[in-house]
Amino acid sequence: MRPVAGEELPIGLHAWDGSSTGPADVPAIRLNTARVLARQLWAPGELGAAQSFVAGELDVDGDLSEALARVWAAARERRLQPGRAAQTALASLAAVRVGSRWGSLRRPPIPDSQIRVGGRLHSRRRDRDVVASHYDLSNEFYSLVLDDQMAYSCAYFTGNVPGAPSRPGYGLADAQRDKFDLVCTKLGLAPGMTLLDVGCGWGALAAHAAEHYGCRVVGITLSVQQKAYADEMLRRRGLADVVEIRLCDYRELKTSGAGSAASGPNTTGGFDAVVSLEMGEHVGQRNYRIYARVLHDQVRPGGRVLIQQMSRSGRHQGGGPFIESFIAPDMTMRPVGQTIDLLAGSGLEIRDVQAMREHYVWTVDAWIQRFQRNRSHVVDLVGEEVARVWELYLAGGRLSFAEGRMGVDQILAVRPVLGDLSSMPRRAVDEEAVNG
Repeated sequence: MRPVAGEELPIGLHAWDGSSTGPADVPAIRLNTARVLARQLWAPGELGAAQSFVAGELDVDGDLSEALARVWAAARERRLQPGRAAQTALASLAAVRVGSRWGSLRRPPIPDSQIRVGGRLHSRRRDRDVVASHYDLSNEFYSLVLDDQMAYSCAYFTGNVPGAPSRPGYGLADAQRDKFDLVCTKLGLAPGMTLLDVGCGWGALAAHAAEHYGCRVVGITLSVQQKAYADEMLRRRGLADVVEIRLCDYRELKTSGAGSAASGPNTTGGFDAVVSLEMGEHVGQRNYRIYARVLHDQVRPGGRVLIQQMSRSGRHQGGGPFIESFIAPDMTMRPVGQTIDLLAGSGLEIRDVQAMREHYVWTVDAWIQRFQRNRSHVVDLVGEEVARVWELYLAGGRLSFAEGRMGVDQILAVRPVLGDLSSMPRRAVDEEAVNG
């Protein structure tokens, strides 16, 4: 095995015929069929391994997050891509002769859960299809993973994590509310102000800004199910007259009105503040300047804009073959400095950047706990294959943030007024005011 693998494997490896190799007392990959080898022939590396996992051809005995961490660590030590590390493991299996009948090495079918979209990259129709493939999975499904507010972005933990005080009963929902307060405070929201939420999800931040800061809010989304959920939630909470959720592409904002909820400003500019939480990753590299300019144009001169966005360096700016095939086919991330340059190029003045990478680790930890607690219900709702997609997605995402391969930042900007000092306070955020 050493001539093929170079060194001992970082995890165990068990084949369908009972053969095994690698260390004991660590997580192990269990190959249920020779089809795994065919996957590596036709889709080498990460994609083939992911296809095998979601299809049930490959299992992990032990903790999935630990197994992924060991593979990544071995890849770094041996200066391999993690996909190459997976190929090395399978080559090691071949080297120890796991059986005489390997079955057909013909190209296996693509898993049903792998996303298939067509059309021109980041055309409005394709973007709607991509959003539907992920966010319209079902509102009931997301309620089993997210907190009760249905917030699907990095939270902000002020308790029960390293460096923060112990707060009995403090959990994910509290951390999401703390994130909303952090955002609203940075934006300087106050009663009577108008807020545009670009990529509003299920409406959690929009409702919070209206209920606790007295704002009138317009939120936009491309997800039919998100809008349906948000409309019902707002009606139930008595906020439908001050918050409007619209099915709208961000590129349509320049020509359509803001609606009754804004009560004055229209979408050719004039909102007192604009926010966009983890939506900029979906607009694509070529369209990011358009997106940034839309944010600039929608806020009044002197008004603030806050973008919360993930960052990434390396050659897989979409997150890697698995993410690009099963979660978000057209997502684009970049180092935070490049995003700041693009936002500044739109005419916005950058005032503050807050890194929150560790908070995403803690957020995903909470999502994983909820997912595992509700796994049987998840399977009943969306099937075993989609459940396995999400197991891999959550474990892999957590590891990316924990190891610093991905980050997330809140970027606060202002639309400057020529010749005037900014209305920004000396400090972007008074943490005592936010945290109580």
